[in-house]
Amino acid sequence: MTHEPSRRILITGGSSGIGLEASKQLMQRGHQLILLCRTEERCSETVKTLAAGKAEQITAEGIAINLKSLEEIETGCNRLLQLNEPIDTLILNAGIQNVGIKNPQFTNQGIEETFCINHLAHQLILMRLLPLLQKSKKPRLVITSSEVHNPTSGGGRVGKPATLGTLAGLTPHESIAMLNGQKTFDADKAYKDSKLCNVLMARHFANQLKQKAEEIPVLAWSPGLVIPKSSGGFFRTSRQHNPIGLALFTFIARDLLRLTETLQNAGALLAELADGDSYEQSGFRYMSNQLVSPGRHQFKEAETSNESNNDQLGQELWTLSENLINQKLQKSL
Repeated sequence: MTHEPSRRILITGGSSGIGLEASKQLMQRGHQLILLCRTEERCSETVKTLAAGKAEQITAEGIAINLKSLEEIETGCNRLLQLNEPIDTLILNAGIQNVGIKNPQFTNQGIEETFCINHLAHQLILMRLLPLLQKSKKPRLVITSSEVHNPTSGGGRVGKPATLGTLAGLTPHESIAMLNGQKTFDADKAYKDSKLCNVLMARHFANQLKQKAEEIPVLAWSPGLVIPKSSGGFFRTSRQHNPIGLALFTFIARDLLRLTETLQNAGALLAELADGDSYEQSGFRYMSNQLVSPGRHQFKEAETSNESNNDQLGQELWTLSENLINQKLQKSL
């Protein structure tokens, strides 16, 4: 595989899990990384991890932005806009899954955490940093989604399926829990819905650029089921609230049935999406790391769910999300 020469790459979720593994590989290939991490301490730890064993000058910097705070995102994006340096690849990869909790966790602005971090924060980053992406000679957008966005997939069939309905949960009020407006909180469905939002946002964004004759590669992707052995990262909430359940699930899925992908392989796929020559095609594409047999995956272009192909729904999600962002930021002034 051939890769683009040195690129300036911004990544969310680069301090742990798949994002950290991808960042290590991208650093080794000589790219300049900008990592958005929750705290200054997390930024320093991540840069030190990436610098370990690297003889030459470090080419990574961290910016402390908590994706639960729209104000912090706005401030951090303004800082990057003032620097006015192009972003060659924008990787929107951060995500949380609060499976194991019964009640929604809200941000200070009254937004359910899963939706805020997995979708709303990333739309705000994309809206604000688009001018820097367009300054690149060969820009690229990569968005980490999941096969669970599709109710017909293996994971999507377990529990309640992803569906946004009429987006009743995004109508103006103080607290937003479930996007389809249902009253009972379901952490598993909230995660699936957020991954459906990722695909809808990617497709809508690509369509927007196509209408302006400004197309770039827009890559949404699913890494497959990845369960790291570390205590932090993606499954940290599930480990805290349902340690026995997650331990049993891990044993069955990863160790017994071998349904999972390794962290190293998933990170390699993300790194390849960020700089690989084979992903230079403009427009929207969805890539999925699909299980073909125990312990064996195949990474290929795939169809997305029926609902994620609804252009009108994608337009409504983008508009309502933008309105919500503006409303919350206006209140914080």
